[in-house]
Amino acid sequence: MTVAGPPPIEHRVLVAGLGVTNVAAARALVAHGHEVVLADDRRPDTAEPLAAELGAPLLLAPDHAELAAAVDDVDAVLPAPGLPWTHPLFDLAAAAARPTLSEFDLAAAWDDRPVVAVTGTNGKTTVTLSVAAMLGASGVATEAVGNLEVPLVAAVADPAPEWFVVEASSFRLAHSRWFRPRVAVWLNFAEDHLDVHRDLEEYRAAKARIFADQGPGDTAVLNAEDPVVAAAAPARPGGPRVVRFGLAATDPAGRPVDYHQDADRLVGPSGVVAEVGELWRDLPHDRTNALAAAAAALAAGASPEGVRTALRRGAGLPHRVQLVGERDGVTWYDDSKATAPHATLAAVGGFDSVVLVAGGRNKGLDLGALAAASDRVRAVVGIGEAGPEVLAAFPGRPGRTAGSMAEAVEAAAELARAGDTVLLSPGCASFDWYGSYAERGDDFAEHVRRLVLGVTA
Repeated sequence: MTVAGPPPIEHRVLVAGLGVTNVAAARALVAHGHEVVLADDRRPDTAEPLAAELGAPLLLAPDHAELAAAVDDVDAVLPAPGLPWTHPLFDLAAAAARPTLSEFDLAAAWDDRPVVAVTGTNGKTTVTLSVAAMLGASGVATEAVGNLEVPLVAAVADPAPEWFVVEASSFRLAHSRWFRPRVAVWLNFAEDHLDVHRDLEEYRAAKARIFADQGPGDTAVLNAEDPVVAAAAPARPGGPRVVRFGLAATDPAGRPVDYHQDADRLVGPSGVVAEVGELWRDLPHDRTNALAAAAAALAAGASPEGVRTALRRGAGLPHRVQLVGERDGVTWYDDSKATAPHATLAAVGGFDSVVLVAGGRNKGLDLGALAAASDRVRAVVGIGEAGPEVLAAFPGRPGRTAGSMAEAVEAAAELARAGDTVLLSPGCASFDWYGSYAERGDDFAEHVRRLVLGVTA
């Protein structure tokens, strides 16, 4: 149920999980006069120094009874983003009638500056940074925060930004009691994060939460071509203005799409946003992301020229279909950020003939969905725990499994021929071989440079 404004933050809060976001949240809670109890299932080296700094009780690897006692002893719980819903903390909090909070709740209680929030299965970071760049190029002091290096709860301590552009993960949205972005963007929806959410409906409901508290004067920006997103368009009295984006001028129901592609131009209600040829890169999802970012930025007060300037410069984010090099007519790309099949399919769709390097740790998803790219995947190299599942999705294509990234690059080089793109787009998490998708992408790029391009330094 929508509420009129952010509820007050309870006095004593159990901060469960001591990653970057919750460490920032714990410090902010104490700075605002609250008491915290710290807990972590592991024993991170930073936990005891943080507890000493904050003068807070600390529970490391608590058993069920210890965790239950801790929940009973506080007024609310703040779970770390990504803490699985199957964790006993949630049942204990419900049984004790203790509300769960997110960093968005804390930020809303302490700061009323306007927010653009961006969610979606894929493209969140790109669109978040693009919107921030568009506002910045328009002379608006802006900071990109959230599921990035700086959490929103830490960023609000800085008086300089006029707007915050927030990458809003389902993990944060799911636990928010109140979150009212002035502009809310939902990019797309596909199966993902079933290692955290209990089922696909729970994941969908978390994403839809982005529109729940919006009201008059707010804007909901949504993908007209994604049926799940389109169905979530707010239609309640006193709700936000709805703005739709998509490549086609009309949606499947025949309704006009506000921001769309018209021949070689991206257009909006006020005219041309940008020429397609001006975009810093032109893959199909680049156009969709550009339309979404432009719709959001213009709703937040960006100028048309600021939008166009940012679209020319581009985000150029690492590990997102990033060119590594070319040799003998074969191009090599690092798309290690693609940790779900939907993201892999989007990347493959930008090329005609792909040698796909995919696999890793499956997040409980159906990797058989990769078969939708069979018309563009000429050969495949399976890596990590899910390598055999990846090969099974392409039964009619040449394929191999590799026991290391070096083996994968060597196998891809042997399978590739002139005109091919070798694309690392795993469709899986990295945690079987690596500590992060960035580490995986860096390792791929290093082996490509050394084994294929002959670069030794």
